[in-house]
Amino acid sequence: MRPSRRQPDEMRPVTLDRGVVKYAEGSCFVKFGDTHVLVTATLEDRVPHWLKGQARGWITAEYGMLPRATSERTRREAATGRQAGRTLEIQRLIGRSLRAVVDLSALGERQITIDCDVIQADGGTRTAAITGGWVALSDCIAWMKARDMLRTDPLRDQVAAISCGIYNGVPVLDLDYAEDSCAETDANFVMTGSGHLVEVQGSAEKAPFTEADLLALLAQARKGIAKLIELQKLAVM
Repeated sequence: MRPSRRQPDEMRPVTLDRGVVKYAEGSCFVKFGDTHVLVTATLEDRVPHWLKGQARGWITAEYGMLPRATSERTRREAATGRQAGRTLEIQRLIGRSLRAVVDLSALGERQITIDCDVIQADGGTRTAAITGGWVALSDCIAWMKARDMLRTDPLRDQVAAISCGIYNGVPVLDLDYAEDSCAETDANFVMTGSGHLVEVQGSAEKAPFTEADLLALLAQARKGIAKLIELQKLAVM
């Protein structure tokens, strides 16, 4: 039995509330159970210096965890003067995942920044940020369309992410912290609405896992991401 008493293929309750921030061009408050992430999308008429003059845009992301997002207070990274390696790795993952479904040339020389602030963490913050990030990005692009800023739609597909793991020898979907902290294997899958893989992150925490284990986790991930894709569609309707 899982600590949450969920079935192996059962996700936590997921909600995607869009348009929650007044000033942002796009926003989404995403909840995966007790993991809550506020995501905003900001449009700027500029690109990184290395992209200037190339007639294409850029999608980037920033990620942060509030001091009491966890059971004990953690110092703000701004107070330490540098970002932690985990933070950098997660925000790069979010940016890569969203760029995978965007035609950057259709954006023109503009940058969209996806800010992901973890208000409460109970496992799966990166997967929640990616899933909610797509909703915020979609809203931002809709904002641009309403102002005739785009000739063609740059959004080619949806993208969502989910965690999976092997817990007590069983492949399970959408790990919360109680499972993630003691799973034999944990993995994150990022996939498009059309079912293509964008990124797979997996590691054995105790014993090495087999190819059959990996395929079982992938099968769980496909089920979960299919549900997330439907929730995204409902959110942006």
